[in-house]
Amino acid sequence: MKIKILSRSDVQNSVSMPEAISIMKKAFVQLSQGNADMPQRSSVHGYQEEGVALIMPAYLKESDSLGTKIVTVFPRNTEKNSPAIHAVFLLLNGRTGKPEAFMDASFLTALRTGAASGAATDLLARRNACTAAIFGAGVQGRTQLEAVCHVRNITKAIIYDKDRAAATLYAEEMKKRGKPIPTNIVPAVSPEDTVQEADIICTATSSSTPVFPDEALKTGVHINGIGSFTPHMQEIPESTIRRARIIVDCLSACLAEAGDLIIPLEKGLIRQDHIAAEIGDVFLGTAVGRRTDEEITFFKSVGLAVQDVAAAGLVWERAKFLGIGTEVEL
Repeated sequence: MKIKILSRSDVQNSVSMPEAISIMKKAFVQLSQGNADMPQRSSVHGYQEEGVALIMPAYLKESDSLGTKIVTVFPRNTEKNSPAIHAVFLLLNGRTGKPEAFMDASFLTALRTGAASGAATDLLARRNACTAAIFGAGVQGRTQLEAVCHVRNITKAIIYDKDRAAATLYAEEMKKRGKPIPTNIVPAVSPEDTVQEADIICTATSSSTPVFPDEALKTGVHINGIGSFTPHMQEIPESTIRRARIIVDCLSACLAEAGDLIIPLEKGLIRQDHIAAEIGDVFLGTAVGRRTDEEITFFKSVGLAVQDVAAAGLVWERAKFLGIGTEVEL
């Protein structure tokens, strides 16, 4: 049996951010329509429970995409100058089950996560939003800014990371990317400074406590919370959750994994009906997203296997067209 191996560079060269944003919208719609088979992801804790491995299978019926991702998240890797996230994806033929491609999914994860925030921002942020704030200067933080810049005319970006040097490096690197990313990218000294003028906020950290103060938020801000994916992780202040209009990637997944929502729910600060809708329903027009320019909107994503399958399927189709990848005999 032969299978194609796709490297990180193969994945990067296959799909653009606008294409990824488009395919995420379609994946969310398929999920909300019931055209996806996506079991709750399994988790296995690593060394002294400081890391976790996640196994994420899914099938998208409409696009006939089938596969599974294995991703590890070891936050303390950054202390060793090593990526916190490693991932691989196995794509299977939806009709025969035959393994077709095995690809690096570290960039794929960052791409589809950024694209999900891009899709949500396009749907929920004010049309005149022009200043973006990013929490987390890692790979995820980079694709968050890239995606936001593809759906709004961002003229200024503010980056905050506890590691000041990492934030400075982020700003220097992202400035060189060119349009639509602005050259006006500045590291922030404090979380307050980061959000005070922000129209769009993306949180991409592994924090277990809120990363910014609620009282510093600008009226009408849109927030993408993508860093927390366990019941004990929390990036968004509970007071923000209480006053925001909440849209989620998947209700059942967020109720099981999103500490940003689980913690205030368990404290009785909000009820489940405070969660307005799944984003797929908003794309379909069966639910309402932003209602006024003054309200705060919050998109909570724990990351879904359907996102990976959709992105990997697009990478595979493009890789075949471009003739890239290395074929091996198993």
